[in-house]
Amino acid sequence: MLKGKPFVKWAGGKRSIIDKLIKLSPDNFNTYYEPFVGGGAMLFELSPRKAVINDYNEELMNVYRCIKDENKFTSMCCELNKHEKNHSETYYYKVRDIDKNKNKFHKLADYKRAARTIYLNKACFNGLYRVNSKNEFNVPSGKKSKINTYDGINLGIIYSFLNFNDIKILSTDFEEAVKDAKKGDFIYFDPPYDSDTSTFNSYTENGFGKEEQKRLSKVFKELDKRGCYVMLSNYNTSLIKELYKNYKFNYIEAQRNIGAKAKDRGLVEEVIITNFENKRDI
Repeated sequence: MLKGKPFVKWAGGKRSIIDKLIKLSPDNFNTYYEPFVGGGAMLFELSPRKAVINDYNEELMNVYRCIKDENKFTSMCCELNKHEKNHSETYYYKVRDIDKNKNKFHKLADYKRAARTIYLNKACFNGLYRVNSKNEFNVPSGKKSKINTYDGINLGIIYSFLNFNDIKILSTDFEEAVKDAKKGDFIYFDPPYDSDTSTFNSYTENGFGKEEQKRLSKVFKELDKRGCYVMLSNYNTSLIKELYKNYKFNYIEAQRNIGAKAKDRGLVEEVIITNFENKRDI
């Protein structure tokens, strides 16, 4: 079976460790939930027949919805072709700054917003998605003379996956996204990571701080009580150790691909926490 790959570069993307995540996943489960789906590496690799995917980033989830809709998908690709043709430093900032005019931005067709999101992701500095307190995209240009915004074959595979399976697409709070999860369902949490020093978490205007990490741990424990299979990725910080001390910790090294400086893009220790016995150690 052909499997899709992430169509955007996303902070915390799991392509480099996907084999380890799959080894730690349950053999069998009912509905798959991913409340912080991001670029979708885990989703596409698992390719579940039934899933609920979510991200608080509405612009990202709008892209998923447009890919799923045949007409919007075609229009989005046409729009991306235009972006590629017109791409320049000046053009990048013109497209980036559209969201400063809220009335104009909210009137944009869904497929145009989706194409803008992908274009900015491909053309900005290091594929970073960051917004300010006004929810305005504020990443500088990556200074690329030419860009390739999409792989048509890959998007076609994703289109088929989203349409030939029961995939529900949400954009809400992570707790709301898993409210219907039942015994035997599999939930994978890949939130913005905690840090003992500092961390990037401006995927949305609200960020994701210590209190959100604590709230997430409560949701994890509630799902555990329901009989769900629950897995979570994070950094192995003092807070994470305390919040999940009664669960199984698996330690891995992962490549950090997004950072302002080269020294910030190296191997880091991540922890994968589960409430069930894994198929094998990694």
